[in-house]
Amino acid sequence: MNWKAYNDLAWTDTIFADAESYEDEAMIYIKSIKKIISVPAPTMLHLGCGAGGHDFHFKKHFKLTGVDVSPGMLDIAKKTNANVTYLLGDMRSINLDEKFDAVVIPDSIDYMNTLEDLKQTILNAARHLKTGGVLLVVAHTKEEFKDNNFVYTGAKDNIHITLFENNHIVSENNYEAAMFYLIRRGKETSLHHEIHSLGLFSYEQWMSIFKRCQLKVDEFNIDDLYDDYLLDEGEYKLKVFIGVLNEEV
Repeated sequence: MNWKAYNDLAWTDTIFADAESYEDEAMIYIKSIKKIISVPAPTMLHLGCGAGGHDFHFKKHFKLTGVDVSPGMLDIAKKTNANVTYLLGDMRSINLDEKFDAVVIPDSIDYMNTLEDLKQTILNAARHLKTGGVLLVVAHTKEEFKDNNFVYTGAKDNIHITLFENNHIVSENNYEAAMFYLIRRGKETSLHHEIHSLGLFSYEQWMSIFKRCQLKVDEFNIDDLYDDYLLDEGEYKLKVFIGVLNEEV
């Protein structure tokens, strides 16, 4: 899992979007969780925390711990959120020997590219929840997913970056994200590319896993999150699953 995008090129993340720009999205998740839990000083575990953009806002409402598998992203997250605990680890298997009021996976669950990976991750997340705690996952369902193209741009300190991303379904339970970076530093130009394999599962498969993990789940869609980056009149639907743990697993 040593992706260039999240290690050697992790620094580009803050040029495409600074931490403040995550506020509207993060507040959707914060408000959804706080409708369910109202304990003082609630704790949160963020699995797949990336460069810490969401955490810039989560930390104002929760005592926060972030986990990611990419050292490059964690280095940025630590600089952005100095008062947050960050740990290197795999969301499928990390064991913190601690239970939280909320566990969130808002931006990385697609990297579980087999059904077994997905089961291990949701089960591990549930194991880190207190009874009555909330699991929030933002995901695609196979029924709503379509092939799409995106373009992201950013500029800072005489550095100009364009990222083209193509999403394409390649099998029953997988799609690929092909990423092409064009980076200009003054008069120098460099090109970088890689292809990520990601998981794509049916609504029924998601529900079956949640049930197995003792989670009572509600859901809603946020379908406009990436509209500014979509090409060719694309459509990028995202489902927010919010599960409450009925009993410890």
